[in-house]
Amino acid sequence: MSTTRNVAVFVGSLRKDSYNRKMAKALIELAPASLKLAIVEIGHLPFFNEDFEADPPQAVREFKARVQAADAVLFVTPEYNRSSAPALKNAIDTASRPYGTSAWDGKPGAIISVSPGPTGAFGANHHLRQSMVFLNVPTMQQPEAYIGGAHKLFDESGKLTDDRTRDFLKKFLAAFETWVERNAVK
Repeated sequence: MSTTRNVAVFVGSLRKDSYNRKMAKALIELAPASLKLAIVEIGHLPFFNEDFEADPPQAVREFKARVQAADAVLFVTPEYNRSSAPALKNAIDTASRPYGTSAWDGKPGAIISVSPGPTGAFGANHHLRQSMVFLNVPTMQQPEAYIGGAHKLFDESGKLTDDRTRDFLKKFLAAFETWVERNAVK
């Protein structure tokens, strides 16, 4: 692939020492040259409010512009109460409005869910996929990515130390590279 695709990465956890942020940084390091991954911050966004649609706050305008500028999207989410993180849902809603002007429309995407628990945030992953269907984000189906035991995967500096996980992420990113190219908006 000769084209470099810009991939906006959204980290659902706002916690400073988040396993999801560590995973996003590992993905950035492991990404093939054709995918330029960059974290797009979501913690500063105001709660979605339909009253803002006529004149959105600057943070909302800038965020939506970053989503629109991306060639693809990648979500890295924890699980809260069998769903995705509230900050992530807020970001998704914010960039989807006003109705008919969604910044997400048609962008190829993928989801990785990360948790210290054994199910790897399976519920959050699938709940997030429901929103992607409505938003017309063609979301990669295989390989599925539910990363459990996250508290054992990183060293004190936040670097990924688990070789099996690293190998899986490389395969995931290779599949995502193909997915993005196949589904990129022409």
